[in-house]
Amino acid sequence: MTEFTPVSASIGGLLIGLAASLLLIASGRIAGVSGILGGALQRSNGDGGGGPGDGRGDRLWRLAFLAGLPLGVAVYQWVGGSTTIQIAAGTPVLLLAGFLVGLGTQIGSGCTSGHGVCGLARGSTRSLIATATFMLAGGLTVFIVRVAVGR
Repeated sequence: MTEFTPVSASIGGLLIGLAASLLLIASGRIAGVSGILGGALQRSNGDGGGGPGDGRGDRLWRLAFLAGLPLGVAVYQWVGGSTTIQIAAGTPVLLLAGFLVGLGTQIGSGCTSGHGVCGLARGSTRSLIATATFMLAGGLTVFIVRVAVGR
């Protein structure tokens, strides 16, 4: 990480917190990306009841949120930011990793953004345990790959 600076990290953290807060205040929704994606992929029941999670309006805000993720990178690059990403793993490993992440979000009732950003801010004990588990698993994985395996 040669381009890390505390200033850019702080600005990024503030923007993430602001976006999560605005979503919660404006709609009562948690900015957990796995839940937003899952809701966008679900079919509405079509009963026209208009309740939370029902119908076209719910899908539209979710799709807009998801579209904003790569759009944010594009805007960052457009204003002169540098993003160089190198992926050393092959397609089978990436597919397996994606499957395991999806499975983990189902088992853990949410993802790192839902638990780590939103859940901790709300004082959720479940999110505290989930985030500690994420961090422990991540640290253990780095140790295994870099130290034990020697990459």
